Amino acid sequence: MGETEFSGAKLALFLGDSLLVIRRDDRPDIPWPNALDLPGGGREGGESAKSCALRETREEVGLVVAPEALSYCRTYMRPHGRVVFFVAHLPAEAEKDVVFGNEGQGWMLMPPETFADHPEAVPHFRDQMRAYLDQR
Repeated sequence: MGETEFSGAKLALFLGDSLLVIRRDDRPDIPWPNALDLPGGGREGGESAKSCALRETREEVGLVVAPEALSYCRTYMRPHGRVVFFVAHLPAEAEKDVVFGNEGQGWMLMPPETFADHPEAVPHFRDQMRAYLDQR
């Protein structure tokens, strides 16, 4: 995948065995209002997919994730273009370093299987999580 061939990136971030999940804002002017989401978002400028996912994670939950912590990467198409889905695992102790940003209503930890089956999770991220869980 070329660095110019994506519109955004998401990071399924595990803290220990739990998945860090964000509750989206409940506004009618955004996609998937009030849904359960993962850190990530749209590309800015010419940044790489890794840089996009890591920047968005830092902005949204205050965690600095090293690029070498990204252990899984898949791309898929959405109506607005190609999205890159990453996975990283940090120790459970990283929970104490979470500082929630100004997007969304809050954050929580949950088993990844719960997110993959949750009716309030953004459907395509549910699908990506299920695919990851099925192959690991």
